[in-house]
Amino acid sequence: MKEKQTKLTDTVNESLKTALLKKALGYSVTETVEEYVGSDEGEIKLLKKKVTKKKVPPDVTALKMLIDENKVSVSEYTDEQLEIERQRLLRELTNKSK
Repeated sequence: MKEKQTKLTDTVNESLKTALLKKALGYSVTETVEEYVGSDEGEIKLLKKKVTKKKVPPDVTALKMLIDENKVSVSEYTDEQLEIERQRLLRELTNKSK
C-alpha cells in the first residue's frame, strides 16, 4: 500500500513539475469556439467555427519557483558555508537598516 502511494506521489510530483516548467517557459494553445443552431426539423447544425491560436507568455513566478526548487538546502551546508552565509546576511541586514 505504501509503495503504491509513493508511486502515485512521484507521478503527481512529476506532473506538477512538467506543468510548472511549461508555464515558466510559455506555450501555445489552440482554442476552438463552435456555434450551433437548431433547424425547424429538430436537427442541430454547426453555424460557425472559429479556431484561434494563442501564445501564453512565460510566467516569472513559475520560473522563480523552479529556480528556488533547485537551490541547495541549507541543511546540506558545511559549518564553514553556514558561517559565510550568516556573515552575508548580517551585512545585508546592516546595509538595509542604514
